[in-house]
Amino acid sequence: MQLSELSFGAWVTFAQQISNKTAEKLMTIAYDSGANFFDNAEAYAEGRAEIVMGNILKKKGWPRDTFVVSSKVFWGGDRPNQEGLSRKHVIEACHAALRRLQVDYLDLYFCHRPDPNTPIEETVRAMSDLIAQGKVLYWGTSEWSATAILRAHAIATELHLASPTMEQPQYNMFEREKVEREFLPLYEKVGLGTTVWSPLASGLLTGKIPETLAFPCRCTHGYASSSRVMKSATGSRK
Repeated sequence: MQLSELSFGAWVTFAQQISNKTAEKLMTIAYDSGANFFDNAEAYAEGRAEIVMGNILKKKGWPRDTFVVSSKVFWGGDRPNQEGLSRKHVIEACHAALRRLQVDYLDLYFCHRPDPNTPIEETVRAMSDLIAQGKVLYWGTSEWSATAILRAHAIATELHLASPTMEQPQYNMFEREKVEREFLPLYEKVGLGTTVWSPLASGLLTGKIPETLAFPCRCTHGYASSSRVMKSATGSRK
């Protein structure tokens, strides 16, 4: 599967900072300009971001083979079984994402964070089953360590299950260690692919944000502190 060099994501903006009309306009511009990957997650605006995106995809009627859509599973709610990477939540979250996005399958499905409370084998089995059922084409991880990714690959190989094929880490001039060093052996060893988030450091690297801009701009006091503000405001759910 081939992706464009740029994707269009719904984090922070859809169902929160912009109107549905603006969201449709931006997605249309992205699609018409060659972007074919639309990124989302159950955590974004508590699922409302996927509803907005799904309504737009249905309205536009773009051929399904001309775009890629993703979702992520981990933060589905505050009640028991609505969070984490247990088989129950992974399966139910996938079904919910399909309904919200109004598609028959997800091209990419990410484990939004590692889950220390669920054995990796359980998560690998759940993801592999979704692929066997045709509900997901490829599964991957986001903000996992190289060690955890290798463990998931080893389990999948041993049990003849579908392995994770991609990781979504943060990557920009301020955040380079994981992509450039930690994951380096994985690119050739297991063929790890990446689709990064925040390449412009939440806008700081555009040079368009005045240093005098007051809170709650997430770039007011430098990237390190702005990241903490952003994580506090969004639950660290990119």
